[in-house]
Amino acid sequence: MGIIAFIIVILIASVLQTSTGFGFSILATPFLLLLFKPSEAIQINLILSLVISIALIMKIRKDIDHGILGRFVAGSVMGLPVGITIFMMIDIDRLKLAVSLIILLLTVLLVLNFRIKQNKKRDLLVGGISGLFTTSIGMPGPPLLLYFSGTNTNKEKLRSTTLAFFLFIYLVSLVIQTIFVGTNKTIWISSLWGLPLVLLGLYLGQLLFKWINQRVFRIFTYIILIFTGIYLLLESLV
Repeated sequence: MGIIAFIIVILIASVLQTSTGFGFSILATPFLLLLFKPSEAIQINLILSLVISIALIMKIRKDIDHGILGRFVAGSVMGLPVGITIFMMIDIDRLKLAVSLIILLLTVLLVLNFRIKQNKKRDLLVGGISGLFTTSIGMPGPPLLLYFSGTNTNKEKLRSTTLAFFLFIYLVSLVIQTIFVGTNKTIWISSLWGLPLVLLGLYLGQLLFKWINQRVFRIFTYIILIFTGIYLLLESLV
């Protein structure tokens, strides 16, 4: 049963990540936590997400907004060490509760057509929060997804800039996790088993990306955010 669940989750999450630029961590992490220890689930998530970013980066590089990307990276450098400190020292359930309420509130505002203007300071802030989320709960996507949705960014720019950022953030986060938390054989063997599923998801996700328009893409993002918020809320209360 565990193997079947692993196959289904990794495949669907890979398709979602490839087609939207988001979703692998958001969808896979909750289920991986049911199958593995927290540190194992986070590191498997980081490894497979990194593979997706590496596989796609050359194809989508023309749509990357390098200015925003640079500020996201700069901000994340400040957020990464804060996140690993939280992971090692602070009650994660309280953090998840706070994060879930923020995500759900902001998603409701987005659905009600609340919009924000993109600027350099906000780019840095969002990058910092994403870095914090990556090393603490293994989910860098929600801050970026909320930000890009609120600024009405087109789907090509959103997907490419996000995946380019993930290429950096996942690699650094994996190194930090390995140094401060450690790693083991289960993580790398499970990631190796997940690799063919990720490759299949890459192919299917590319087909899906060509099919969905901007409106459908936005609906996808709202569903992902609501799912994330509800999952984190329930997990923090159990």
